[in-house]
Amino acid sequence: MDVKNRFHTDGTYLLMRAEHVAVVGICAVLTLMHLGKVHWPRFIIAFVIIDLLGYIPGAIAYRRRGGGHISVVYHYLYNITHSYLVAMAAVGVWALTIEGFEWAMLAMPIHLPGDRGLFGNVFKPLALSFEPVAATLEVQSGYGSHAGTVQISAAGDTA
Repeated sequence: MDVKNRFHTDGTYLLMRAEHVAVVGICAVLTLMHLGKVHWPRFIIAFVIIDLLGYIPGAIAYRRRGGGHISVVYHYLYNITHSYLVAMAAVGVWALTIEGFEWAMLAMPIHLPGDRGLFGNVFKPLALSFEPVAATLEVQSGYGSHAGTVQISAAGDTA
């Protein structure tokens, strides 16, 4: 994947997911090491609010439409609430509010890479279904007399 080829191969997608799972593991170990110092109500709220605001509304709308097209607002809600930048800003405001950092803040770096690493969920492109559905795209391959078009399904199959 690079600036000209914005897709993963099976191998690079697996590496991306493995890296995120490692982050989840590190943050989970840190949380367990400081179990008695975690403010659990705030941890649970921080963990759940991401999906409560960003995923659940879109999932409900998607199911109500029978899996059809839904408003892009739901894609934006998901992408905003599942952004590392938004999570860092939220943790920053949280830290300023309580005048310091706390172990409960690890809920966010457990949730976001958990979605990416364990479930394979990344940002939701507006042109694709809100929930995973195999799509097909065409890409140009080769150079000169070896150039051609290859169809790649979201499942990684080529035709």
